[in-house]
Amino acid sequence: MELQGFQRKYLRGLAHGIKPLVLIGQAGLTEGVLTAAQGALAEHELIKVKFNDFKEKDQKGELAARIEASTGATLVGLIGHTAIFYRMQPDPSRRRIQLPRRTS
Repeated sequence: MELQGFQRKYLRGLAHGIKPLVLIGQAGLTEGVLTAAQGALAEHELIKVKFNDFKEKDQKGELAARIEASTGATLVGLIGHTAIFYRMQPDPSRRRIQLPRRTS
């Protein structure tokens, strides 16, 4: 799903008050981390992932791209040591987040 700029800004605002649900440590991006990310996205739609042991921006960007590709989520933002991901809940009755739409 391709998000527009105003939608990304809206999601970053929603994510401001939540705590990271997935932590990436020394072991890096393991199968367990990906499973945790999948489960968190299915439950919450919008999650934060914290990079504890990766301080280089290139490393964080690469890991975020791998999470994005393997979970089907969209990277909303990468701020400091935290990445924000969004994946719309496929079941409309379980959706928590309504994305704003551009009015003409």
